[in-house]
Amino acid sequence: MDYLKAGLTNIQMIGPELILGKIYDQIGFNKIDDILFRHLVISRLVFPLSKLKTSEYLMRYQNIHVDADQIYRYLDKLENKQKEIVEQISVNHTLKLFNGNMTIVFYDVTTIYFEASDEDELRKTGFSKDGKHQCPQIILGLLVSIDGYPLAYEVFEGNKFEGHTIIPVIESFKKKYSLERLVIIADAGMLSKNNMIELLNKSYEFILGGRIKNEPDKIKNKILSHQFREGQSIIIERDENTRLIVAYSSSRAKKDTWNRQRGLKKLEKSLQSGKLNKQTINNRGYNKYLKIDGEVKVAIDYEKFEADKAWDGLKGYITNSNLPKEQIIENYKHLWQIEKAFRISKTDLRVRPIYHHLPTRISAHITIAFCAYKLYKELERQLKQNKSRLTPVKAIDIMKTIYRIHVKLPESLSEETILFAKEESQVELLNLFGFSENLN
Repeated sequence: MDYLKAGLTNIQMIGPELILGKIYDQIGFNKIDDILFRHLVISRLVFPLSKLKTSEYLMRYQNIHVDADQIYRYLDKLENKQKEIVEQISVNHTLKLFNGNMTIVFYDVTTIYFEASDEDELRKTGFSKDGKHQCPQIILGLLVSIDGYPLAYEVFEGNKFEGHTIIPVIESFKKKYSLERLVIIADAGMLSKNNMIELLNKSYEFILGGRIKNEPDKIKNKILSHQFREGQSIIIERDENTRLIVAYSSSRAKKDTWNRQRGLKKLEKSLQSGKLNKQTINNRGYNKYLKIDGEVKVAIDYEKFEADKAWDGLKGYITNSNLPKEQIIENYKHLWQIEKAFRISKTDLRVRPIYHHLPTRISAHITIAFCAYKLYKELERQLKQNKSRLTPVKAIDIMKTIYRIHVKLPESLSEETILFAKEESQVELLNLFGFSENLN
């Protein structure tokens, strides 16, 4: 058909709405009677840009006319209950995936910075995981299931100690969903005496990354006196409530050795250039290998560097759970999923930097990103389930090339809708998600 002669009336990028919209509905987000919310969530996956650019995308590719000011006003009105609804839908869908059995959850935090210099009650300068220490930031605490499906989140002021965020999030989650048993897995950043006491007092089971070099000498001596073999682990009773599991891996040992040697080379280079002095010494990272001789001479403590070899390849886990040590270690390994969640949020979804400054808009922005990440994970799951080699990012790229064309036939003056997808990758993706009947 000659589309120009027929009379092209409308062209629309339809791939994202067809596939991501279908997944959006399958998860249950269509229960949120809010069409703009739907558009903003899907847009966050397709074109994760500023609200002005989002407005341009919706108008140019979706024929949806909503200007940036309308979006900003909408964010101001997006009530906090929207967060609760989104979380509830996400949890319900995740429970279905696990047949209603979900006892293990993973918790971690990240920082999200703002391209602005002003602080307020929420946005504070603090230790930034993005290296943006000069920028105001917020702390985002995220709770996910095994395989990284998002369950809940909370936003905290940017200068809050990350270890103080875990209890409020866990308490709220357990109470909201009336969970009898919950095993919390978190990295060593959440490890503090007060946290463990509170988790124990509230009858939570936990698996926390252990800082084995910070343990009392009695425990450290037990660890170092053991001759570890590849894949071997031991159990050491820490106190009446917790035990320490220490495991050895040769691949981890190689990585630890490489990191130590790299750190040493950086110190040697800085020392030779005169950048290190008494004022710059602290105990962070590989600065622990520095020592002060006399009043002003800074030197590298090579004996301390050599002594650290004994710890290469060792990883500690602190727990009060009665699970077998093999399960403790295996469950903790899934913690990388939450690191992946933050990585996807910061890169593919571009949740940072945030240009908003009003708390309502910040909250709305995070809610939209949370919902978009849930879509991303479900897209990933369905691609794997259908044995597709496509990654979610590649699948979304293909979706952006699928258009729907509206034409008016010259003789009958009737309108016809045509799904324009001729390439093999486009057809394969549409077939994968059940849209083969839409193809001409």
